[in-house]
Amino acid sequence: MSGGVDSSVAAALLVRQGFDVHGVTLQVWEHEDETVAASKRWEERGCCKVGIARFVAQTLKIPYEVVDRRETFRAGVIDDFVAGYLEGTTPNPCIRCNERVKLRSLIELADTRGIKFVATGHYVRIGESRGMQTLQRATDLTKDQSYFLYRLCQSWLDRLLFPVGDMQKTDVWKEAETLGLPVDELKESQEICFVSHGDYRTFIEKESPAAKKPGAFVDDGGRYLGEHDGIAFYTPGQRRGLGIATGRRLYVQQVLPTTNTVVLGPEESLRRGQCDVADLNLFDPSILSGPTEADIKVRYATAATPAIIQPLSEDTLRISFHEPQRALSPGQSAVFYRNDHVLGGGIIQSF
Repeated sequence: MSGGVDSSVAAALLVRQGFDVHGVTLQVWEHEDETVAASKRWEERGCCKVGIARFVAQTLKIPYEVVDRRETFRAGVIDDFVAGYLEGTTPNPCIRCNERVKLRSLIELADTRGIKFVATGHYVRIGESRGMQTLQRATDLTKDQSYFLYRLCQSWLDRLLFPVGDMQKTDVWKEAETLGLPVDELKESQEICFVSHGDYRTFIEKESPAAKKPGAFVDDGGRYLGEHDGIAFYTPGQRRGLGIATGRRLYVQQVLPTTNTVVLGPEESLRRGQCDVADLNLFDPSILSGPTEADIKVRYATAATPAIIQPLSEDTLRISFHEPQRALSPGQSAVFYRNDHVLGGGIIQSF
């Protein structure tokens, strides 16, 4: 129970369905004591709004507790996030958090308590493909979060419940109003939870001052264009904040950690026809047996696009897109779909 509308409504629905519900908030970042909380509006109280979660639990008459997972979050998400940028990649902390912290912690906690099911407010469904349980997109495709959950263990799926996965968001808001939640104050965060003040570049520099390591901006022919602040502060597709005046718009094409250089070029050069993917998590292992046609999402905010997946080895796949994709970024995830089913995915390594 994060204190958001989705997990709050999920808990309410489960109580209504007759489950014996125990509310848990995983404390992963900012500590919220009563003094800090009293001075802030609900949406300003960090990632997990403990006050709202506790209020919902009291309203539903269910037991509730806060479980500290800050050390796990630090090691599995923040350190990974900073290290990724220092290496010139663009990691997705939400994907790592669901895999390494949130769902894993809840499953482990349920095991110690002898509790069968774990439920969250994610917009995703459990389906079946080729006789095995798998993830499915949510009914409300505009809120579907399957991209963030593709790294879940197959063995967890028969224990996971996603009560809002079949609902439209408009109906979830109506349910939230009946719980007495301050819906006029609640807003859906578009930020990384631990970078709520400033931007990720400021956060990285604070966490690792060594990130500020100037190097060269170059064009695709290696010609010097100017000096950058450090490769950790640039991602493919970026245009703002380059500080380069050449008479034309330039975009980050590649970040090269081995030479501490950032390659710039025109927007038309951002499109790539293929990429290699490793660090796989597959719900459909047949992908490794030969070429597979699937739809691929290379970032959460873009639509899935048709491609052919070709295995290169047991742990690396090559994706060939029917239409070139803009600003592919090593470190980001490529997630594979067939209709509504998630086939699996992996981390983009190169293009």
